[in-house]
Amino acid sequence: MCPEHPLVREVFPELVGELVTLLEEEGENELAICARDLRLVAECGCGDDFCQSFRTEPHPDGQPFGPGHRCVPLSPSKGMIILDVVDGRIMYVEVLDREPLRDARVHRPERPA
Repeated sequence: MCPEHPLVREVFPELVGELVTLLEEEGENELAICARDLRLVAECGCGDDFCQSFRTEPHPDGQPFGPGHRCVPLSPSKGMIILDVVDGRIMYVEVLDREPLRDARVHRPERPA
């Protein structure tokens, strides 16, 4: 894994906290541990305004994940989060129909009321 890919927890800390909690609620404790160290490899790039999905591992476009793949749908209070997992590794985080994720690395000054 390239070290230049940022940790998801540094970019979207609230999302990672939610992923860990949801995975623990589903009994997916090993994935909950892995979620803390996910890297933001690439955005989905589909262009749909409701999609904020991203890759956490390199994978060729348009190729199936193959043997060992499973989907892990989670139950967030808003929208949808579905993980693509291969042999215990979270490869892709599908984030749909949710408020825009806020990049914690970007300082956004508050607007005056």
